[in-house]
Amino acid sequence: MSTVRKEKLLSEGFNPTYFTHYWKNKKGQVYLFCYEYGFLDLKQSQKEKYVLIKWQEYMNT
Repeated sequence: MSTVRKEKLLSEGFNPTYFTHYWKNKKGQVYLFCYEYGFLDLKQSQKEKYVLIKWQEYMNT
């Protein structure tokens, strides 16, 4: 898992409207995935960021 500034990814051409599926965690946060890589839109300390994760086996349940 890593956190990246939203503006940085967008400036590199990342388009968050393209995704293949989603996963909702126990906190109710929805991660959007493009194949095995997922992202969560997050606002932290007044800064917009993306939390990036890779699909894990436990997410199948």
